[in-house]
Amino acid sequence: MSPAPWARAATAAVLSALSLAAAATADVQTGDLVFQQSRSAQSLAIQQATHSPYSHMGMIVMRQGAPYVLEAAASVSYTPLEQWAAQGERGHYVIKRLRDDARLTPAARTQLANAGAAFVGKPYDLVFAWSDDRIYCSELVWKVYQRALGV
Repeated sequence: MSPAPWARAATAAVLSALSLAAAATADVQTGDLVFQQSRSAQSLAIQQATHSPYSHMGMIVMRQGAPYVLEAAASVSYTPLEQWAAQGERGHYVIKRLRDDARLTPAARTQLANAGAAFVGKPYDLVFAWSDDRIYCSELVWKVYQRALGV
């Protein structure tokens, strides 16, 4: 199934509006974005539609000092970063952060975590509709950043 045109646009918006810069794995923080090539059945269709080597993404949320990925998979949930990485092709993933990371104050990171928590439990959106009833990965990250920080 090919993502709807606005699904591609949402992914592009996440990438361009955030002005991403690489972040070191050892220095992950709430709000960092992670990208991987998933092993899902729709991975190739997503890559072709978005013109990206990556087909899945999430946002880091630090929980009890450990990095978790807030992701939309079967449902929106938190997955330990190491486990999330192992689920991708060859365990490869990249971490990105806002270039203007001065915007990511402790208060802003808390806002991101809280905005993300509001989506936990929502089912995955297989048809890439733009609603809060069901949600897909890049839509989740876009909405979290938009609602928390207006980005």
